[in-house]
Amino acid sequence: MRPFGVAEIYNGKLYIQTGKKKDVFKQIEANPKFEITAFNPKSKGWIRVTGKVVNDFDRDVKVFLLDKHPSLKKMYSPDDGNTAALYITDGEAKFCSFTAPERDVKF
Repeated sequence: MRPFGVAEIYNGKLYIQTGKKKDVFKQIEANPKFEITAFNPKSKGWIRVTGKVVNDFDRDVKVFLLDKHPSLKKMYSPDDGNTAALYITDGEAKFCSFTAPERDVKF
C-alpha cells in the first residue's frame, strides 16, 4: 500500500508520478497490478479500482505532471533519469453501495 500525491489526467490517461529510485517503483516494475479502495461515509458507498500501471517515457508527460505539482520540481525534473510517469491501463472501477446496484466502469 502506497500513497501517491500526483494523480492527473493527461491525453485521456490517468497518471501517477514517482521516482525510479524508490522501492515502490521497483515493486511496480516487478508487479504492475494495483488496487485502490475508498469509502464515502456520506453515501455509505465505496469504490474499488483495479488495473495495471505502465511506465510512460514521454518527456511531455513528465513536464505536465511537474507543472501541475510545482513543489515536486525541488526533487524531480523531466530529464533527471529518475522521474517516472505511470499511467493506468486495464482499469476497472466498481462503485458499490448497500442501497444501490453495483456499477462497473472500464478505462
